Amino acid sequence: MKVSVIANSLIGSEIIKIGNEVNEMKRKGASIANLTIGDFDSNIYPIPAELKAGIVEAYNANQTNYPPADGVLSLRETVSELLKDRFGLEYNTNSILVSGGSRPLIYATFLALIDPGDTVVFPAPSWNNNHYCHLTSAKAIAVETDAAHHFMPTAAQLKPHLKGATLLALCSPLNPTGTMFDADALAEICDVVLEENASRGADEKPLYLMYDQIYSLLTFDKEHVNPVSLRPEMKPFTIFVDGSSKCLAATGVRVGWGFGPEDIVNRMKALVGHMGAWAPKAEQVAMSNYFNNKLQVDTFLTSFKAQIQDSLNALYNGFNDLKAEGFNVDAVEPMGAIYLTIKIDYIGKTTEDGQLLKDSADVNFYLIKEAGAALVPFSAFGNEHSMPWFRASVGACTLQDIKDMLPRIKIALSKLK
Repeated sequence: MKVSVIANSLIGSEIIKIGNEVNEMKRKGASIANLTIGDFDSNIYPIPAELKAGIVEAYNANQTNYPPADGVLSLRETVSELLKDRFGLEYNTNSILVSGGSRPLIYATFLALIDPGDTVVFPAPSWNNNHYCHLTSAKAIAVETDAAHHFMPTAAQLKPHLKGATLLALCSPLNPTGTMFDADALAEICDVVLEENASRGADEKPLYLMYDQIYSLLTFDKEHVNPVSLRPEMKPFTIFVDGSSKCLAATGVRVGWGFGPEDIVNRMKALVGHMGAWAPKAEQVAMSNYFNNKLQVDTFLTSFKAQIQDSLNALYNGFNDLKAEGFNVDAVEPMGAIYLTIKIDYIGKTTEDGQLLKDSADVNFYLIKEAGAALVPFSAFGNEHSMPWFRASVGACTLQDIKDMLPRIKIALSKLK
């Protein structure tokens, strides 16, 4: 059967592939700590009770017809106030677009800005930018980052690739690393973008910045920063991606919001409308009511973040203990989101039955089978298979699951030659 070139050549999610294999093994009785999918087990991390009640109430009030194309006005008003209160950002309701989660907003940003052959620059590792480049026939430039900078891109790393580019895609806190920009590093990147735009003619597309801050309310001991607060001159060039999915463990509730220059947001509105990728109206109404009570939100976030941080710290400390014992592992201290960056440098080692671990995927599946521990190699985020770094996502595991897993990893690594 003949299909489009894009459909025929699209690569599926490696994360979902690993997760499906893990779920099949668990179905057959295997005990595995699943640290793969960037999601929450809703039995461990339920959404706020007040939000759940609000959603039910909205359905009972028959809020079941089409929402407005840009989102329910009360939610856009709430988001506008939230941005002002939490981040010092001034965006009116016409500059805000609500969609069914943040993915349609990312895709709409690409569709609104990118013509086939346009250049998109993004760091490696990062989540799904390579796939959105494929879907829009963009020229993808993945800029490799390093552990010395917590895998966050620097201005020096990005600058050589920005000449003539249309879009720079950044995320903080970053999926997959759980690390963040500090103000100085992000300000330097903004200055490079502004410098590049100053060199362009009036008939040229500017260099835009898509700033994914979906984890902005899910940070620990480090303050979230954004481009427009640091450099107000960035406002005409910055499209933000945000929402409720991660900060409320509400990934299935599907309420995301983006904001930026009104003209671009209007074009994104039309694209999201043609996709039909709206957030359900009842959920939008409930989300507006929920976020209007700041004390309620902060109370939930305090408890929620403490639970996540406990799991991340247990994993981080466990790998540091292994490192101290001489194992060839490492970890980057968690700053935000639900992820820990882990180094397991055992590529080239041999298992007890003589199997050579040729790359990070082999190491990962060895740990799944021998230690009941499922991670995601950075190769799923744009890096080479020879890179020994992995993402661990703690949203679908209990603290006890993580504590029980660490001794199994120690035993499994001890068996390698």
